[in-house]
Amino acid sequence: MKLAQYKRAIEQSNIVSKTNLDGIITFVNDEFCNISGFSREELIGQNHNIIRHPDVPKEVFQKLWDTIKEKKTYISTVKNRAKDGTTFYVNTTVIPMLNVDGEIEEFIAIRYNVTSSIALTKSLQQKEEELEFLNATLEDRVKKQTKELRKLNITLEKRIKKEVKKNRDKDRVLFQQSRLAAMGEMIGNIAHQWRQPLSELGIILYKMKKTYKKHSEKNDLDYFESYEDSKNVIKKMSDTIDDFRNFFNPHRPSVAFCIKSALDDAMLVMQGTLQRHEIKLKVNVKDKVCIKGYLSEFSQVLINLLNNSKDAFNQNVTDNRVIHLEIQKIDVNYAMISFKDNAGGIEKDILDKIFEPYFTTKHASMGTGLGLYMSRMIIQNSMGGTLEAKNSNDGACFFIKVPVCADKEKCNG
Repeated sequence: MKLAQYKRAIEQSNIVSKTNLDGIITFVNDEFCNISGFSREELIGQNHNIIRHPDVPKEVFQKLWDTIKEKKTYISTVKNRAKDGTTFYVNTTVIPMLNVDGEIEEFIAIRYNVTSSIALTKSLQQKEEELEFLNATLEDRVKKQTKELRKLNITLEKRIKKEVKKNRDKDRVLFQQSRLAAMGEMIGNIAHQWRQPLSELGIILYKMKKTYKKHSEKNDLDYFESYEDSKNVIKKMSDTIDDFRNFFNPHRPSVAFCIKSALDDAMLVMQGTLQRHEIKLKVNVKDKVCIKGYLSEFSQVLINLLNNSKDAFNQNVTDNRVIHLEIQKIDVNYAMISFKDNAGGIEKDILDKIFEPYFTTKHASMGTGLGLYMSRMIIQNSMGGTLEAKNSNDGACFFIKVPVCADKEKCNG
């Protein structure tokens, strides 16, 4: 009676199977079916290797058979594979069962599930390996982090300066934009105020011409030439006012024109001024160059450069006052206008500031500091070119580089 109870207790608490001498399963309990995933009908009559895991070397099973065939008990932890392919681990005890003659009759295997324990052990082992790796590489990682921190400290000041400069540049752009907006409004007001006096001046010249014809007996060609020049200057001033009123209009149309035409327009305004100040302008047009943009604005750039030279000549005593202006193509895509005078040049400490808005070395009555700034804006924004300055041995040099217009047929002038 007690033997039956012991048997039931073992079967209910352990995984039990029996095989014959050839390893064919003759009995399995419910726990064996639960862990293997096979039904009792699928197991009985099958070789016990039905649950053998392919990862386990054959030598392990050979040792098992060698041990139990010698009528010894085999104890080990075995890796098995269930019906669904999952892995489970069991602590296994295989006992040879002997008959009355001492011969092996069958084998009984009693197991208990240690899968969770094995998984936990593997996890702990992996953590230990990771910890050993971290400890082994700790010094190298500390050195690397220290190196990166030193590098960060070295570059931190540079990056701060860079960010500060970037913010200052943003502030400068915003400041210039506000100034330009105010400038646009100011130019509009000036245009409105100048329009009427220019019209009245044209009327006065016309009345003077009629009076001269009425009371003068001779036909003075010099007088009529001066009249026509004056009328052209007034028209040029009126056109310039219109051009600068449209300077801030992004939708204004651009046109193709010859650089020499822009120079001729500038000379119409500046010829008398240059003569009064005894300044010679020597022009060398090596190539007839057509460009695209705004003729009046480009003429204004040339006027600004001529005026600056005139003021420089007045500040510096120069006997032979000469301005050299050269126009040539430098390649198939660009033309260069070189402007050089012998007025003494620009002081080195301000050479990099002359294109800044409102910077001027002149008296307040002689300039606002916007001429070169707006000249560069015209060349860059309207012409897609560059305006640079440097000193020569005896004067200042300005270089205007602009793209050449491809469509020469539409070129005016």
